[in-house]
Amino acid sequence: MSSLVHQSAALRMIESKSLNPCQDDSRFTATLFNVLFTPHNRSITIDITGVSSISGYVRAELDVIVYGYNAIRTILNPCDLDLAGMCPMNIGQLQNQKLNFPVSADVVNQIPGIFYGVPDLDGLVRIYIRDTKTNASQACIEAELSNGKTVDQKGVGWATAVVAGLALVASAVTSGLGHSNTAAHVAANALSLFGYFQAQALIGMTAVSLPPIVMSWTQNFQWTMGIIRVEFLQDVCTWYQRATGGEPATLLSNLRDASVIVQKRSLDFARTAVVHGYKELTRRASAVGASTASTPTSSVVVRGIERVGFRANIEGTNIFLTGVIFFMIFVTFTIAGVALFKAFCEGAIRAGWLKGDRFEDFRKGWKIVMKGILFRLVLIGFPQMTVLCLWELTKRDSSAEVILAIFFFLSMAGSLAWASLKVFRIAQRSVAMHKNPAYILYSDPTALNKWGFLYVQFRATAYYFIIPVLVYIFVKGIFVALAQGSGVAQAVGLVIVEAVFLIGVSILRPWMDKKTNAFNIAIAAINMLNVIFLLVFTSVFNQPGIVTAVMGVIFFGINAAFAIILILMVLFATCWAIFSKNPDTRYQPMRDDRGSFIKSQTQLNTELDALGVTARGDMTQTGYKGRISDDEDSYSSGSGKRGHADAAAVSLPSSTANSHRSPSRHREPPRSPIDSNMPFLPSDGTPRHGTPTGYSNSPRGMYNGQNDSSRNQSYSQFNQPPPGSAHSQTAHRQQNNGSPWQRGAGYEH
Repeated sequence: MSSLVHQSAALRMIESKSLNPCQDDSRFTATLFNVLFTPHNRSITIDITGVSSISGYVRAELDVIVYGYNAIRTILNPCDLDLAGMCPMNIGQLQNQKLNFPVSADVVNQIPGIFYGVPDLDGLVRIYIRDTKTNASQACIEAELSNGKTVDQKGVGWATAVVAGLALVASAVTSGLGHSNTAAHVAANALSLFGYFQAQALIGMTAVSLPPIVMSWTQNFQWTMGIIRVEFLQDVCTWYQRATGGEPATLLSNLRDASVIVQKRSLDFARTAVVHGYKELTRRASAVGASTASTPTSSVVVRGIERVGFRANIEGTNIFLTGVIFFMIFVTFTIAGVALFKAFCEGAIRAGWLKGDRFEDFRKGWKIVMKGILFRLVLIGFPQMTVLCLWELTKRDSSAEVILAIFFFLSMAGSLAWASLKVFRIAQRSVAMHKNPAYILYSDPTALNKWGFLYVQFRATAYYFIIPVLVYIFVKGIFVALAQGSGVAQAVGLVIVEAVFLIGVSILRPWMDKKTNAFNIAIAAINMLNVIFLLVFTSVFNQPGIVTAVMGVIFFGINAAFAIILILMVLFATCWAIFSKNPDTRYQPMRDDRGSFIKSQTQLNTELDALGVTARGDMTQTGYKGRISDDEDSYSSGSGKRGHADAAAVSLPSSTANSHRSPSRHREPPRSPIDSNMPFLPSDGTPRHGTPTGYSNSPRGMYNGQNDSSRNQSYSQFNQPPPGSAHSQTAHRQQNNGSPWQRGAGYEH
C-alpha cells in the first residue's frame, strides 16, 4: 500500500485526456482535446480536433485550476501562434491542430510542487473562445487534469481481500483446533475490518461530488460490494436482462466503438463522472466539411452507484446482477471449501497424516458448523445486498431482477432477524434458569456453532447488541440506495446514523474485552469523521474549492494510515493464531466466564463430565443435537416450565430435565466411559445413598425405561462395590471433583 504514496515519476507533468463541455450553447465541439504541461521546459502543448461553427477572429482564454487554485491564466491569440484555420476561424472541421506555447518562469514557480506529487490531482483546464470585437463567449471547453498518479490500484483491492479472507480462515481453523478464545478474537477483528472496508465503499457509492482522490480511494474497496468486472459475467448479465424483458445500457460499449475515432482521447474511466453522449460524439466526428455544426452537446451524468459501476467499466444496468452473482460465487466457494476440508480431514486421518482427535468436533458436527458459516456469510453480505437490492427497486432494470432483489433482501433480512430473535430468546431463558446468559449460549455446542456468529464478538451480557448493529447497517443502506438523487440528504442522514452509533458503542462498549472495544470504537470514530468529510464535499457550507480539495487529500491520508494499522493488527493476530503452539496465551480469559461453559465432547476427560452431558442431553453421539430449533427438544431453547419442574424434584440444575424424556423425543445418548449404572444424577428426588427405587441398571434404561439384568451380573463377576453404595460415589466424586463442567454447572459443593 505504500506504493500509493511513493510512486515513481520520471517526468513531472500535468496532463488531461478527458473533455467536458462548460457552456450550453457552445459553438465549438471537440472529439480530441489533450493538454500537457511540462514544467521542466516551461511549455503547454494542446492537441485538438473538432468541429466549429464560429466565423471570424477570436482569442482563447486559458485557465488552469488546481485544488481550487488558479495556477495559470493566459490569453492565446491564434494569429500570433500562426495556426492555420484559426486566424481567422472558419466554419468546418479542425483536424489535429497542435498548439505549443511557452509559459513564463514566474508562472511556473507559482505552482506548488505538491501539484505534481499528490495522486489523483484535483484540477482542470478551461478554455473560453471569445470574439475579439464583442468579447462574447462563443464556446467553452474544459478538461480534467492528472499528474499521472492515482491511488486506484488493483493491488490494494487484492491485498485487502487476501488479509480479510486469511483472517476469517485462520479463525475457523483455530476454532477447529480448540482455541476458542483466539478464534473469537481473530474472527471479531476480521469482521470489523471487513465492515470498515464496506463503509469505505459506501462513501464512494453516495451521490456526492467527491474529490478525485476520494473517488479513487473508495474504488479500491468496491470489491466488498461485489462490484468486480469479469468480461464473460457482463455478457451473462446483459443476456439475462434482455431475456427477462429489460433493456441493457450500451454506454460503455458505444464509447469503445467511438474510441476508434477518438483514440488519443483515451477517456479515463477513473477520473471523469460526466461523459459526452456517444451519438453526438460520433456524429460530430464524421461531419467532415459540414457547413454547420451548431448542434447542442448532449451529456450523460453518472453519479453515486452508477459512477462506481462506470469506473469499474460495468454498465449501469449490470451493477445489481454483478453484485448478486459475486455474492453467490462467494457462498458457493465457501461451502465447497468446507466440504473439501471435511473430506481432507477424513482422508488424512485414514492415511495417518493426522491424529484421530484432530478437528474431531468439526468432523462430527460439520453440518451444524456449515449452517453457522452460511449465517455468517449472510451477515457479511448483508450491507452489500441491502444497498444493491433496494437500489434495484428504484431502477427496475427488468421484472426478473426486481423479483431477485425482493427475494434476496427479504430472505437475508428475515433470516438475520429470526436468528437474532433466537439468540435473544436463548439468552433470556438462560438468565431465567441460570442467572447468566452465557450458560446456555456457550455450553450448548449446537447453539454456539449455529448462532454464535451473532454474539461471540460481544460480551455475554451484551448478546442483544447484534440487533442494533443490524438496524445500523439497514438504515445506512436505505440512505445510500434510496437517496441517490440527493447527495446532501445522504450526507446528513449518514452523519446522524454514524453519530448515534458512535455514541452508543462508546457508552455501552459491548464487545468482548478492552482491546476489541478499542478496535471497534476506533473504526466507528473514523466512520463518523468520514461522513463529516462527506458533508463538506456536498459544498453545503459554500466553502472555497481549495478547501474541498485539501480535505479530500486529508480524507485519503487519514484512511490510508488507519487502514494500514488495522491490516497490520489483523495480520499479526492471524499469524499468531496460525503459527503459535498455544495462541490462547495472548488473550486473557473473558470476564463473562464463557470459557468455563465451553466444553468439547472430545475433551470430556472424566466420567462425571460424560454422564453430565448425557443427563443434560447436550449432545448426541455425533457430538451435536439435531433439533436446536424445537423449544421442547432443544437444550438451548428448552422449556423453562419443564426445567423448573425438575428443579423442584431435585436440587440440580434445570438442564437435567432432558433425562426424563421418552424415546420418541430424544436420541440415544452418548455412552459414558464408565458403567452408567452408578446413579450420580438421581431424577426422582430419592436420597443420594443407595440405589433409588426404580432406577434402571442400564444406560439405555434411564431413557427408555428398560432393565438389563446382565449389567448387574457383571459387577459380581469382578467383585466391584455395588454401584449404589455411598463409598463408591464418594470415592468417584473425590477423584473427579475438578471437572470444568461441574464448576460451570454449580456442582462445587
